[in-house]
Amino acid sequence: MQGIGIITLCDKKNMVMDRIFSGIQPTGTPHLGNYLGAIQNWVNLQEEYSSVLYSIMDMHSLTMPKEPAVLRQNILDTTAAVLACGIDPKKCFLFRQSLVPEHAELAWILGCITNVPRLLRLPQWKMKRASQSNGGTVGLLTYPVLQAADILLYKSTHVPVGEDQVLHLELAQDIAQHFNKKYGEFFPVPKAILSTTKKIKSLRDPTVKMSKSDPQKLATVNIVDSPDEIVLKFRKAVTDFTSEVTYDPASRPGVSNLVSIHAAVSGLSTEEVLHQSAGLDTAHYKMVVAEAVIQKFAPIRNEIKKLQEDKSHLIKVLEAGAEKAKELATPIYQEIRRLVGFQ
Repeated sequence: MQGIGIITLCDKKNMVMDRIFSGIQPTGTPHLGNYLGAIQNWVNLQEEYSSVLYSIMDMHSLTMPKEPAVLRQNILDTTAAVLACGIDPKKCFLFRQSLVPEHAELAWILGCITNVPRLLRLPQWKMKRASQSNGGTVGLLTYPVLQAADILLYKSTHVPVGEDQVLHLELAQDIAQHFNKKYGEFFPVPKAILSTTKKIKSLRDPTVKMSKSDPQKLATVNIVDSPDEIVLKFRKAVTDFTSEVTYDPASRPGVSNLVSIHAAVSGLSTEEVLHQSAGLDTAHYKMVVAEAVIQKFAPIRNEIKKLQEDKSHLIKVLEAGAEKAKELATPIYQEIRRLVGFQ
């Protein structure tokens, strides 16, 4: 089963029939890269499409070791964050993955038609297993199949993805086509909605993407950081010895990363940001970007704090979303059971 490489944008003419699915791992409150690369796009998509599902991927989070108490808190913190960022349960299904057991059941069925060599070639497997002393777990190897099940369980047609998830979506496309060939046309082949936001890089090493697991505390801006913390992180951001503000990711990755962040949080184009910043040196420009981020995150940070104080509300939101997701998934999964011979 070879990668088909079909990556297309959504067809606006058929929006009524389209279904969006996406998920986020519960790592606590998201960072700047999560917000600009995924969550901000989620907010826009829930306004554009009539059928949208967003999942807190707690099953996927087990691929990297977590203490149960930490995972429980992370689920609630991530839920509070996406709600505070503008996700509206009235406009989408927001739910916890493990509350819909059909995800895992379908993953088993799809795993039985997926070749192991294909999974071994995925770069995330090669990269992440290096961090595990046991050489990598079965869950870490097969979680892309669970991702395919997450998408296909709802007959999703479109999936917002970043560049680093394109290969996993291609796997889901291949699995859908393989299932259809074996059992008859059933799954739509999901298409990608690629984020238009430039990938946000580490403030301390602008050659790698911003990550919550970065050991350098000044590398990552979290959406709940205080104004002082944000200012410090941008003041210490790595740039170069040229003081002019320009955009050239290849030769000036540090300052170009700042321009990308500034454009994304302000809603301006790269050209508009550069025009506004003409005459500023990079030291002053860092503070301009820091202030733009502070202004963007201030209301979100306040809303997260309010939501975190009401755990019962967060739990109810996820449970209500799971009930709706289950209603959608049950008839689809029952038909899958019939097709494969379970009933």
